[in-house]
Amino acid sequence: MEYSELSYKKAINDLFNRHPSIQNAGFTAGAYKPGLNGMLSFSSATGDPWKQYKCIHVAGTNGKGSVSSMIAAGLASTGLRVGLYTSPHLVDFRERMKIISGDTWEMPSEEEVMDFLQKHSLDGLSFFEITTGMAFKWFADRKVDFAVIETGLGGRLDSTNIITPEVSVVTSIGLDHCALLGNTRAEIAFEKAGIFKPGVPAVVGARDPQTQPVFEKKAAETGSPLIFAEDFEGPLFDTDLTGPHQRENLRTALCALDTIGISPSKTALEHTAHITGFRGRWEKLLDSPETICDIGHNAAALELNFRRLERSGRPLYIVYGIMADKDIDAIRPLMPANARYYLAAPAIERALPVEKLAVHMAGLQLSCYHSVKEAVDAAISDASKAKDPIVYIGGSNYLVSECILTFDNINRQ
Repeated sequence: MEYSELSYKKAINDLFNRHPSIQNAGFTAGAYKPGLNGMLSFSSATGDPWKQYKCIHVAGTNGKGSVSSMIAAGLASTGLRVGLYTSPHLVDFRERMKIISGDTWEMPSEEEVMDFLQKHSLDGLSFFEITTGMAFKWFADRKVDFAVIETGLGGRLDSTNIITPEVSVVTSIGLDHCALLGNTRAEIAFEKAGIFKPGVPAVVGARDPQTQPVFEKKAAETGSPLIFAEDFEGPLFDTDLTGPHQRENLRTALCALDTIGISPSKTALEHTAHITGFRGRWEKLLDSPETICDIGHNAAALELNFRRLERSGRPLYIVYGIMADKDIDAIRPLMPANARYYLAAPAIERALPVEKLAVHMAGLQLSCYHSVKEAVDAAISDASKAKDPIVYIGGSNYLVSECILTFDNINRQ
């Protein structure tokens, strides 16, 4: 079927269905295509558009979306026109690719998306290869000066790894997607370090006894000056990204910008989420009762979030759902024992059914619900009866996505 025959909404649905995506199919051979040959051919067919602007490449287990957005806001504050490519999207497919100019951002129009789908042969490509190629081409067509490119998974074999950046950036390293990337932080660091390019400076967020030797070895092989962001001595400050790990992310972003000679506006970085349209990172959805959502979904990210909730000393109402491929047994010991849990499975085949999730969470106060909306409604209703409560929504990108869409629809009414 030709995309010219479809409406935009049907075309996006068809894109998901015809071209394997991790969102729908999980980490299967079709959705996750390690290797660069397909992407190199697709890039060549579209004119290698990424060669028309400077790039910054960002990989990491946690924090890479935040760091990418901070870097983009910082670049834009100097008058540059900046492309920003991140994944996954939470509400709108088009939010994967944005252009930041000054203190405003834009996504491609539906017409621009349709034009790309209609003009290019997509046979044999994965969903992520298509979206990556679309972003690269749109940035070139709209004449950006810089593009900040976040990897999708890993780094060495990721579709984005065809670019030659001005600086390569690796944020924190944790255990996630272990079946594909390795079972230790050192093995995962090897995959992330695969974005290092010959002679290109590399910024790594923090030293770690397990990962530092990996990064040092790779940097020596590629002749890349290696900088650890934890040594960066610039001043740190609060931004509108308020999660417990955002100071570390800010340091990494500032170090990367400094490495390429960029002095960003402090005000711009303080308003990163607003300037870049970045969502789902300790985002407040409701003032009363205070309702927070965060896409952190692996043990390292959730431990930070759960500890922050516990330190608040406030009554906790947690809406939680998880994908079936996540290590719930590693996450379970981290969960606050004094919280009330509202379990729901996002509307996606890969979600762990709530009945199975409840078994892993035995011993906690919990209730199971048929939908995310029912779970959120119940949590907010119960929290409204408590003094100074917090409702936290997390465990999965897709759970948070459903919640944001629901709250956005309510706010538009």
